[in-house]
Amino acid sequence: MLTGGAIAVAEVLARKHTFTPPPDFSGPSVTESGGGVFVWPLLLFVGGLFLVILFAYLSYASKQRRRTAFLGMARQLHLTYSEEDPFGLLGYPFGLFHKGDGRGIENVLHGAWQEVDVVAFDYWYYDESTDSKGGTSRTYHRFDCALLPMPADCPRLRIDRENLFTRLADALSFHDIQFESEEFNRDFTVACEVPKFANDLIDARMMQWLQSTGSGHGYEVIGNRVLVAGPKIDPEAFTELLGVARGFVQHVPKVVPSLYPG
Repeated sequence: MLTGGAIAVAEVLARKHTFTPPPDFSGPSVTESGGGVFVWPLLLFVGGLFLVILFAYLSYASKQRRRTAFLGMARQLHLTYSEEDPFGLLGYPFGLFHKGDGRGIENVLHGAWQEVDVVAFDYWYYDESTDSKGGTSRTYHRFDCALLPMPADCPRLRIDRENLFTRLADALSFHDIQFESEEFNRDFTVACEVPKFANDLIDARMMQWLQSTGSGHGYEVIGNRVLVAGPKIDPEAFTELLGVARGFVQHVPKVVPSLYPG
């Protein structure tokens, strides 16, 4: 049996080993501490995913609107429309079709237009670059083009507005050809593998027409085809592009087919 002193000691020891929580203790708040660590990354992820989906949707919707507009122009101009290139145009040896690290053709209109066989289309290429961390990015360049037959078998020739498509002209590795008209020389860069052909093709009448167009188109002639390329435009403006291409062919001097028979 415990004495009175022993009982008092036991009570003291019991009080020392029993943990009594403070009145306001309720443990760590999930909302105030640990929850923030998980909520913000989740919000960033969801926000980023939303932006990716939104961008993809807007890109898809824009392509669909452009395709619908091309269909409308095909009906209006009595041409055939193809979403993809049915002719293998990238196999043609035009300098523009060899630019960049990747390229493509889409939204092709083709058929007879004002008694001329035409092919008109969207064309793009991209340059790929690598940053210091090894990441890659692409820079896209977009054009609208028309391809028409030429009434001759022509050497390779390129005509550009000065400071427009200059890299493309440089790719031909030919010197800029000078003509009698200083005004024309200031406005245009002409490169050709056979300088005589350039002088035969670009007579005074052709010079006057090229200067009168006032457009930012470039012209590349190879064999019996001419490629006319300009900045990307709305499908409704393709009539103007076709008109420029047809005008170029109509201004080919009559002597050219006899000098360079196909």
